[in-house]
Amino acid sequence: MDQLALLFVLLLGALVSVPVGDRFGLPAPVLMTLFGIVLAVADFVPNVDVPPDLILPLLLPPLLYAAARRTSWRQFAANRRPIFLLAVALVFVTTVCVAVVAHTIVPGLPVAAAVALGALVAPPDPVAATAVAGQLGLPRRLVSILEGEGLFNDVTAIVLYHVAIAAAVSGSFTPARAALDLVLSAVVAVAVGLALGWGANRLMDLLGDATLQIGMTLLVPYASYVLAEELHGSGVLAVLTTALFLAEYATDADDVLTRLTGHAFWDIVDTLVTGVAFGLIGLELHNAIRTASGRWGEMLGWAGVIVAVVVVVRLVYLLPATWLTKRLHAKRDYDEDIPMSVRETVVMWWSGMRGVASVALALAIPLKTDDGSAFPDRDEIVFIAFGVIMGTLVLQGLTLPWLVKRLGVQADTEREKEFEKSLAVRAAKAAKRRLKEIEQVEELPEELSEQMLRRAFEIGVRISPEMGDEERREAHEHRVRRLKRVRRIQGELLSAARHEVLAARSEPGADPEVVDRVLRHLDVRSLR
Repeated sequence: MDQLALLFVLLLGALVSVPVGDRFGLPAPVLMTLFGIVLAVADFVPNVDVPPDLILPLLLPPLLYAAARRTSWRQFAANRRPIFLLAVALVFVTTVCVAVVAHTIVPGLPVAAAVALGALVAPPDPVAATAVAGQLGLPRRLVSILEGEGLFNDVTAIVLYHVAIAAAVSGSFTPARAALDLVLSAVVAVAVGLALGWGANRLMDLLGDATLQIGMTLLVPYASYVLAEELHGSGVLAVLTTALFLAEYATDADDVLTRLTGHAFWDIVDTLVTGVAFGLIGLELHNAIRTASGRWGEMLGWAGVIVAVVVVVRLVYLLPATWLTKRLHAKRDYDEDIPMSVRETVVMWWSGMRGVASVALALAIPLKTDDGSAFPDRDEIVFIAFGVIMGTLVLQGLTLPWLVKRLGVQADTEREKEFEKSLAVRAAKAAKRRLKEIEQVEELPEELSEQMLRRAFEIGVRISPEMGDEERREAHEHRVRRLKRVRRIQGELLSAARHEVLAARSEPGADPEVVDRVLRHLDVRSLR
């Protein structure tokens, strides 16, 4: 099997892992990691030959963009305290604790190298957290916080990592310079993200066509990441800024086709890239096994200690941080999404899985320092990092569904239904207001006006049937049954038309382009 065949195997596994995970109640990313491990120990599977410095630029931009599209800036603003405590403060605390312990237990490990190890294992993976939490029916506030933590903690961790690597390679370290680098990295990233978001928004208006607009959304994350990195900013933060800007300002309520096609496109990209990313984590087990080279007992012991430090520090930190956030929340006059119980805090603790970013940073550690000597204890750092990734991702990923079920932490469906009902009422009222505006400039027959008024009300009832009284719900259900029958018959008519047009494609003298254009018209008609 060559590298290209291996890539296709991973892509196929990414698709198959989704229904298999749904069937057995297991997260697809964890299944792909296990699949990668199985491939890694197979003799016929080659070692992965991907340059470490390309892993983050190739995989992170689309994954971050896909995750950011599912949220909004308002959610981040509402959860800024818990996200800051997790994405910034907890990363610092974890980095320091891991560095101290690693420097103590690994003989001869320099402080700078120990800090680099702490930085690369500190951030929980945004893709793993989002994929796992999204399948478990957790309360929205927990999902929002986990998404925010996962999306923003890489910014802090990667800057700390680069500072530590620079200190280990050059032999010098200045705390003030490190703090300045962190601030400048964030400022540059936000500026690049906003500029590219604004430019992409204007360019998509110019492109007009849905296919070209969606293609632009695929290019923008990469452009944002690369440009920010070239300017010594945070590529991760730049991608997030661009994605949130486009989600806020590049949405046309009437552009139905682009929105539906875009959702389908990014769901596909997210599934495939996520599968490949976590499959690569398992495949990189080759490197970890090779670095052990007869020192299994000693190196497994070090990895076990660091796994314990990472897991325990998160729990010890979360308990007082949650208490502090709740105290601050009690003084506010608005709702803020925070974990409101010990059970939810435990779920947040056990959701701290490491993944793609940690693998890429571990493999990106340089081989030599500026004076030509080997990077200190590089093999040990890589092995320990993989031990933390496997220990958290596989163990926590496989047991998190059981823990959530055991603790009974579930989303507040009643609250969601109430919010859905309020949106349905707002939608119906907006439709009625628009009908009145039309009636002021157009003279509508009484029968047509009454019909349109019923249609305006039905807009809301179709979203949330509970917004109508019993009589209206029964009438609506009757109309729905009739409408379903009409749509079924209409669907069969359109199906017959599509089959006839498609058959014409193979007839002599038929123009395939014209046939496809007519078929596209029928397909769009079927969506209405």
